[in-house]
Amino acid sequence: MMKSLLIANRGEIACRVIKTARRMGIRTVAVYSDADADALHVRMADEAVHIGAAPTRESYLVGDKIIAAAKQTGAEAIHPGYGFLSENAEFAQAVMDAGLIWVGPLPKSITAMGLKDAAKKLMDDAGVPVTPGYMGENQNPNHLKLEADKIGYPVLIKAVAGGGGKGMRLVEQADEFLDALTSCKREASASFGNDHVLIEKYILSPRHIEVQVFGDSHGNVVHLFERDCSLQRRHQKVVEEAPAPGMDEATRLELCAAAVRAAKAVDYRGAGTIEFIADGSEGLRADRIWFMEMNTRLQVEHPVTEEITGVDLVEWQLRVASGEPLPKRQDELSINGWAMEVRLYAEDPSKGFLPSIGKLDVFDYSDPMVRVDTGVEEGAEISPHYDPMIAKLIVHGDTREEAIADLRYALDAGECGPLITNAGFLFRVLGDEEFASGTMDTGLIGRKLEELTARPEPSLEGLQTAVGELLGRGGNGPWGLAGGLRLNAAPRRQMRVTDQHGRDFDVALAGVSDEQPKRVAVINEGGERFVIKPWRAHGGADGGVGSGSILAPMPGRVIAVEVTAGQTVTKGQKLLTLEAMKMEHTLTAPFDGVVEAVNCAAGDQVQVDVLLIRLENLE
Repeated sequence: MMKSLLIANRGEIACRVIKTARRMGIRTVAVYSDADADALHVRMADEAVHIGAAPTRESYLVGDKIIAAAKQTGAEAIHPGYGFLSENAEFAQAVMDAGLIWVGPLPKSITAMGLKDAAKKLMDDAGVPVTPGYMGENQNPNHLKLEADKIGYPVLIKAVAGGGGKGMRLVEQADEFLDALTSCKREASASFGNDHVLIEKYILSPRHIEVQVFGDSHGNVVHLFERDCSLQRRHQKVVEEAPAPGMDEATRLELCAAAVRAAKAVDYRGAGTIEFIADGSEGLRADRIWFMEMNTRLQVEHPVTEEITGVDLVEWQLRVASGEPLPKRQDELSINGWAMEVRLYAEDPSKGFLPSIGKLDVFDYSDPMVRVDTGVEEGAEISPHYDPMIAKLIVHGDTREEAIADLRYALDAGECGPLITNAGFLFRVLGDEEFASGTMDTGLIGRKLEELTARPEPSLEGLQTAVGELLGRGGNGPWGLAGGLRLNAAPRRQMRVTDQHGRDFDVALAGVSDEQPKRVAVINEGGERFVIKPWRAHGGADGGVGSGSILAPMPGRVIAVEVTAGQTVTKGQKLLTLEAMKMEHTLTAPFDGVVEAVNCAAGDQVQVDVLLIRLENLE
């Protein structure tokens, strides 16, 4: 067994690996960028090495710096986590060439599965069913459109080197194809340095089912059953669970056997995931499930598999990388209960899930029934340089219904702020009837996006409680809110307050006097965390429907401006595209109007709240 390990990653996954390594008596080494100097993973590790500036291309994506850090600290092995260099075959080979242990699959296996088109051909040859599509070399836009026309719409354009929802576009009609292709190729080139795409038939009632596989250097390969990741937004997973609802034993056996064949076809070692797409229109059937891709690394959602099998997958990774055989045979693995995971993000669902950047003053999900995998703690900064995930919340129950109830309770009871999070959105998703019945598909969130992301208002009772806290009376009862008498001052009959979204509320409170209120009060309702403040004149930072100021919602780079000064626009029309956190964000017109001014151009780097476009309302 290795004695020391460098984790070539940051945040939640770095902390996760450190915890298991520490339990196994392995010394750990962290790496960090300028932005992560005070990060939790740096403080948890036995040793830490600075590797560069905040941008990932200057730090976490520079393999030479990471290998040098391992050599400098005497680390024997490198664990890549997920993302960054985890599926980079050249980096894996460089680690091995440096005489270090690579905690991952062989470079040849990564290469075989790294390009989606080549992987599908390989799987087809191995007898693993694949979805209909075009995986050819001809990347001429007109040729790709002809192929899409042959397949029949809707189709999915996917970057062959893509992952994590990037470099992927759904096209529902022929006249939308070329625009979607241009955007997809641009994003793929920026994210992966490769703009080649493939085209797949888009399944109308799709379920995303994936199988956890594990191989060792002794020729053994097992599966650890399936996960369902069908609840997605823009192809990024929102809720993950294991096992998959509606999966019968015969279908499970056939699906998992196909996953093992796929892993054996590439001499797979370590943790990997075979992802399938299922047509769920007639329930889960083995003849309506097709291979999509393989992720040659540990998945973000691996905890749900750990919870139902009792296996520590990171421990298995470290043992297999050290040359040991798999700790268990296939007949020693079984499913126990139901597990479910959600990803808590610092983002505002009501604003298109734009990240909410800043300091995390409160972070408390301490209920013992909830497993919290995180890379932050109270006082940490959510940086604009990286993914804004705060934590993964995982629960395990005897039944699916119990898991859903426990996870909703955790979202409602937990404390996180003052940043806006997606907790309320997740609470509503988990309460959706279609999801509760287990008949959901990958389009559920898209179909119900408006109701799932609508900003709820706090209840009157909640507002009264908040005002009581603001005035230092600690409650919403008649005694808690009574203001008493003040000589020569009339009692105030109501108090105006505002929430973190800039909405005003007048709360009637008999007998409340003009005492100086506290700065903020907080209410938790239905997964939402309302921050209530004493009222003051304010203007919406994003302009709102009544304002024509289109401000940058976060720091980023303008990659396309769609309008010019003097142009008439309609409500919802695309104005510009901003790239931030490796994702493209579209800013649209809040009403019918005329463009008064355009204050930016493609290529400009802009800061949060900078005025980009000014509109005049035609109403």
